[in-house]
Amino acid sequence: MAIRHYWPMAAAAVGFRLVLVLFGGDLHLSSRPEVSTPLTSLRRLAEGYWLKQASMSPYSGSMYHGSPLLLSVLGPLTSKRSGGHHAHIYCSLVFVAVDFIAAMLIRSTGRTLQVARGKSLKSLDLAKSVNDPVNASAGDTASLIYLWNPWTIITCVGSCTSPIENLMVVVMIYGACSRLAPLAAFGYVMATHLSLYPAILILPVTLLLGYGPDTPPAKVFLQKGLSASKVDISDIGKSTSQRGFGQISWKPVLHFMLWVFIWSCYVLVLNSIILNKAGGLQEMFEKTYGFILTVKDLSPNIGVLWYFFAEVFDFFRSFFLIVFNMNIIFMVLPLAIRLKHRPCFLAFVYTAIVAMLKSYPSAGDSALYLGLLGLFANELAEMQFTFFLFFGYIGVSLLSPVMHNLWIWRGTGNANFYFATGLAYTCLQTVLVVETVSSMIKHDRKLRLLIKT
Repeated sequence: MAIRHYWPMAAAAVGFRLVLVLFGGDLHLSSRPEVSTPLTSLRRLAEGYWLKQASMSPYSGSMYHGSPLLLSVLGPLTSKRSGGHHAHIYCSLVFVAVDFIAAMLIRSTGRTLQVARGKSLKSLDLAKSVNDPVNASAGDTASLIYLWNPWTIITCVGSCTSPIENLMVVVMIYGACSRLAPLAAFGYVMATHLSLYPAILILPVTLLLGYGPDTPPAKVFLQKGLSASKVDISDIGKSTSQRGFGQISWKPVLHFMLWVFIWSCYVLVLNSIILNKAGGLQEMFEKTYGFILTVKDLSPNIGVLWYFFAEVFDFFRSFFLIVFNMNIIFMVLPLAIRLKHRPCFLAFVYTAIVAMLKSYPSAGDSALYLGLLGLFANELAEMQFTFFLFFGYIGVSLLSPVMHNLWIWRGTGNANFYFATGLAYTCLQTVLVVETVSSMIKHDRKLRLLIKT
């Protein structure tokens, strides 16, 4: 059942963004370290575009570290001006449209997951036993959460490219859930090209294409005694060959890999053309991926790495760079083994971990995984510490600009003030990941107990 008045609420969210963009004046959000990072700053992009227009490499300075494709798409918009309006107003209007498209794709993904969930429960004769705690569609809920999340709004209005990165991740997940390999591959290649960290999402995308959307674990079906000919959850409304859960379909996976190769080659060719006589692909990799992995810019942000590497001795810097970069990779395989039956939820967990441990995090990263969290409102209805997490996020959002102001502008504080809010923010995200994973495991355990009874 869809949310009543969904479209008026979605239209109001878009209208609110337009009001802030057109009539909000200069809110100075682009200078906020919680919103804009060295990788997503539109001011840095404008600097890179100016260097490129001067027949120089956009990476020749120390400002721009983003994609050459964004220079070609957004660069011309940063140089246009309309009477009395900010130069970046055109980019903000683009970000409004990008946010709306991402919300619609999240909504469609939620509906696909809801159909898969309904079919799996029906095949287990649990459709009447497991009642949804809410009557609204999970897709509608997640879409509205994404549109009305204050972090999503300030990221959209705050002149940074995070909405485009988030859209590419959503396109990838939507394409995988819908089993559209070319679309999923396009989203994966572009998201990895823009931010590098989405590369770890290759596992949930492969599981989504091979097994299908989220379902109860295979033990539940074995416990119920269902045969391969009686249940086919992997294909949602599509006439495909009958196969039981646990048997991966390699055809869409191989199709996805082929399209990843095609899109990767296409993106590299476009970048080489754009950077012709103005740098090259090697310089691009050094100034983008190398910049992300080496954490050279220690300007304050909402994460914790900037403070750590500002304090650590240079002799130990290389060691801790390896430790922090490998920390994300170490979590990939264990989570994939435990949550392989719920690949879309696994994608949410990965995006939350990336937002927590990446070298240059921002509010836009949290806006993405909080929107995806709404897709699993039914399964995570009994999650603990929701009150603590909700007000914890609000507290961090309010304290972070205050502590930054006391440190930078008033001089009555120091870096520890601002770092404390970043540390609290990281702890909140850790609790959120642990509680969501635990709640999903408890939900699956509950299904097994219902079958026994």
